[in-house]
Amino acid sequence: MHRRRRTALALSAALVAAGPLLAACGGEAHPGAAAVVGGERIEVATLQSQVEEARAAQEKAPDSAQLVGNTGQLSRAKLHGLIFGRVLDRAAADAGVTVSRKEIQDALAAAEQQSGGAKQLAGMLLQQRGLAPDQIDQAVREDVLLTKLSAAMGADLGTPQGQQKVGAALTEASKKLDIDVNPRYGAWDDAKIQLGDYKAPWITQVTKEQENAQAGA
Repeated sequence: MHRRRRTALALSAALVAAGPLLAACGGEAHPGAAAVVGGERIEVATLQSQVEEARAAQEKAPDSAQLVGNTGQLSRAKLHGLIFGRVLDRAAADAGVTVSRKEIQDALAAAEQQSGGAKQLAGMLLQQRGLAPDQIDQAVREDVLLTKLSAAMGADLGTPQGQQKVGAALTEASKKLDIDVNPRYGAWDDAKIQLGDYKAPWITQVTKEQENAQAGA
């Protein structure tokens, strides 16, 4: 149970990428939007707010210089996260999967316990995922939703096969949303479920495991 939840946390975290802020999307097609997902805009102001919250939290941390230095492309990472959240919502809706507030609260309490407390969890998520305290609830919601989606599909996120199965559902949802990203951020890749050339760690790990299996065959 805990291994499954930790795997889901790693997967959702891995699907977060990192670029400069712009004022338009698709040239002049969507002025003021960083991206358009399923016909709904992700405003540059929304993206800026997320970046500013994370930067403010980083600057207050004891290792602020290192945290800021390691996240030079934080705006792109946040845009990736905002897009991925909508892709996950669509995939879950297609599968009839929902998440209750109680499930989110229970998952957050479990994560805090495993991390040694709320402060320790916040510090870990800030360091590993660039999450400000106010962004943690949404991240936990996505973790729970991803876990429930995989369960509904009979996919084990702890295996390459399970990850590929969930990835296929996310790719299908991504295509349905017709994602249009400001070209200066790069282009959204439906197949890889990522922004631009970002290599998601969980995808890289699956590739390595496949290569190792083939080498040993």
